[in-house]
Amino acid sequence: MRRFFFLVVWPLLAWAAAPLHAQQPVTPPAQSAPIDSFEVVGASRIPAAFIISASGLVLQQRPSPRDIQKAIAAIYRSGGFDDVRIDAALENGKNILVITVVERPLLASWTVEGASKIPVGTVRDQVKLLVNRPVDRVAIAHGQFAIDSLYRNRGYYSASVTVKAVTAYDGRVDVTYTIVEGQRVAVSMVEIEGEKGTFKDGDIVKHMATQPEGFWWWQKGAYDEDMLEGDIRERLPAWYASKGYIDFQVVDDSLIPDEKRAKATLRLTVDEGPLYTVGTFDMIGNRQYSTDELMQYFPFGPVAPGGAPKFKMPFNRSAWEKATEGIQSLYANTGYIYAQVVPEEIRRTGADGQPVVDLRWNIREGNVVTVNKVNIVGNDVTHERVIREAIVLYPGQVFSREALIRSWQNIANLGFFQQPMPTPDVVPSETRTEVDITFRVEEKHTGNINFGASLGQGTGIGGFIGLEEPNLFGQGKRGKLQWQFGRNIQDLNLSYTDPNIRETRISGTLSVFDTRARYVVGDLGRRQVAGGLIQFGFPLLGARYTRLFVNYGLQRISYTGGSVSLRARYSCFQCTRSTLGASVVKDTRVGLPFATGGTYLNFSGELNGGILGGTGDFQKFDVEARFYAPLGVLGGNPGQLGSGIQLVLAFTARSGFIFGDAGPFFTELYSMGGVQFGIPLRGYPEFSVTPNGYDPLAATNRASPNAFGKSAAAFNLSLGARVSQFLYVSMFADAGNNYRSVAQWDPTRLVRGAGFGIAVVSPLGPIGIDLGYGFDRTNLLLQPDPGWQLHFRLGNFF
Repeated sequence: MRRFFFLVVWPLLAWAAAPLHAQQPVTPPAQSAPIDSFEVVGASRIPAAFIISASGLVLQQRPSPRDIQKAIAAIYRSGGFDDVRIDAALENGKNILVITVVERPLLASWTVEGASKIPVGTVRDQVKLLVNRPVDRVAIAHGQFAIDSLYRNRGYYSASVTVKAVTAYDGRVDVTYTIVEGQRVAVSMVEIEGEKGTFKDGDIVKHMATQPEGFWWWQKGAYDEDMLEGDIRERLPAWYASKGYIDFQVVDDSLIPDEKRAKATLRLTVDEGPLYTVGTFDMIGNRQYSTDELMQYFPFGPVAPGGAPKFKMPFNRSAWEKATEGIQSLYANTGYIYAQVVPEEIRRTGADGQPVVDLRWNIREGNVVTVNKVNIVGNDVTHERVIREAIVLYPGQVFSREALIRSWQNIANLGFFQQPMPTPDVVPSETRTEVDITFRVEEKHTGNINFGASLGQGTGIGGFIGLEEPNLFGQGKRGKLQWQFGRNIQDLNLSYTDPNIRETRISGTLSVFDTRARYVVGDLGRRQVAGGLIQFGFPLLGARYTRLFVNYGLQRISYTGGSVSLRARYSCFQCTRSTLGASVVKDTRVGLPFATGGTYLNFSGELNGGILGGTGDFQKFDVEARFYAPLGVLGGNPGQLGSGIQLVLAFTARSGFIFGDAGPFFTELYSMGGVQFGIPLRGYPEFSVTPNGYDPLAATNRASPNAFGKSAAAFNLSLGARVSQFLYVSMFADAGNNYRSVAQWDPTRLVRGAGFGIAVVSPLGPIGIDLGYGFDRTNLLLQPDPGWQLHFRLGNFF
């Protein structure tokens, strides 16, 4: 630092101050002679009147030498001159004050060169220079220091910044900052010194954002001073406080760079202080909830009479803060939105001489608040009734923050409005006993006519023409007409859904279809299906998110072509499939189409053939459960619900069982592998996970007749990032198996896959690309042969 000061700082300061040393000696006027007039010499750009005014001298004044020095300093402070001198001259007995100036050149432009590792805009923000103003040498020097500090804060300790000023023919100056960035130092080691008790350096460092470089590509050891400041002020104190060391502090930090190797050692000196245990506990001010009810939130175990916990344990501030937030949410969800739960910590020394912390919740409940009005603003197309049916807060109801957020999520789930939606406005009344709630929406274009190329599920490349309106007549009704065509497919699908038949809570769907496809995956041959489906949905026992669906479908199906083995086992020409089904669905997901929270449960059963007539006689039962847990948000506006990149942990479990004889309907049996048919299992080709184990021949697009089973189990765990309403990326782990009969169903005997995926929303629906690694693949000799598999999926999520 001393070397840097003498080589860089001192010359610049000397340069900036040079004009002051260059000024000429002052010849003060005679004390007895008043100023009769002024004469300004050397000014061409700056008016003489401005210079005289800036000096502070006036006519008929008898200036002293001190007055002259002040006048020179005042003219300098005006910022337009490199040199100023004041002399007195007598002409015809009159005292003329001569002000001689040398004007500073104007700054024509300034530029930054050599910045690549830090955005140029960020570097330019460090410079505070004004073009077409007199050159400010101090500001130029400050800009150089600021750029150098920026690079050092980002870990570029070998960076150098030079300034070059070039005077043009018209006397104007161009200034250039030239940066030689060098290499960014990597933190190769973090050393912890001082009082650190029983904690090892590694235990402490892993709770810091500043991490030393390591073996993996993401362990770069990047140094950032702002990140280190967060470690010192927030992350490390919070972690130590969760262990009972609430007096912890970092007393010193230093970075020891090795510029030749572009490495650095970060050294922290810490003082962890004493270990605090929980002393006594008390709460005051609670009237709505009893002490026993609120004690369920106390994180340090049962409390004995007198307020002391029955078990001595270290204080954990993060658990204490989480418990406080839990009680705050409890009050907010039961109408006490003005309630304050103030956590108090009182440090003292216990009877045994050890430090303890006494805890107290000081609760100020306030008044219970009810909902006065619920307003909806911005719906120009969508009927208000459609939106109100998604809202779970009503006038006269006790206000609940949880219900408010759920209402906002339900409206967003409709898919009719721009995302993210504004946060609802909650305006209290003058008495603070009622609130008016306003939901603001912005209509987006929902209906569309689309056409283009398509890649069908196993039918290859084709085209499509579609007409879809998910908000028909502005009443939330959905109409869809889609025609896919190509060398291998002719698919016409027409459907209509009314979520509220005659403004009731009964929904209905009617669909008709005619599909003719020749499959290029699995050598399944040609399949022709024509038929229709009618379905009605009812709220189960009046529940909002749980519905009972009943449906009836009738299809005429033909299978022709395909592999010889498939034709020998499954043959059907003009077969009839008559199906009566029922399902119970509970859906509390939010953030669709890429869910960020909630659950989805589906229990369904089908009766095929038998008393219904048609070919085949079997019963099919499926169970599916999906759970989504939000993990946090990256970026975004903290005050805006749904903004930023939302991280989600998702788990899916699915099982299915078929009883009876499915006859020729092999597509109703369970198949597994890939993502295009049956139950997805990424990392494996289509139809490759069979009741007989992995089939390596499935990779040749040939499905074995033994690929289909009567029961199956599949599980999926994924860590996803919902970048926007239209983009989702994830890491996943899949496991599943296909079984020949219901009796052989065994969820402990599974094949495994894992990988990465990305999904977007297109006119044909969700489209995704997954790269999966199959751990349990084998070759023709049944030897382990794990490998990667690329999947393209259309219309299904995991």
